[in-house]
Amino acid sequence: MEQIEIFEIPSPCRGICEVNNRGYCKGCFRSREERFHWHALSEQQKRKVIELCAQRQKRVMAAKKRCSDTQPTDRPQHGDQEDLF
Repeated sequence: MEQIEIFEIPSPCRGICEVNNRGYCKGCFRSREERFHWHALSEQQKRKVIELCAQRQKRVMAAKKRCSDTQPTDRPQHGDQEDLF
């Protein structure tokens, strides 16, 4: 039995609209088909797409973190943000 939604699930689009090397949008992490057919999906399908997007984003962020942890830097690091001056 499908749960009834009171509010429509909005598109996760962030307006970046560039594709990465795996074919997913760099902004919202949706596939081409997920982006093109968003309005035809049921609310349950939209929730599943958003769940998949969150998993994809976590994998990309973890890979970026692993990559940045293995590369030496020329400048000393002070936390997550560099000084402005």
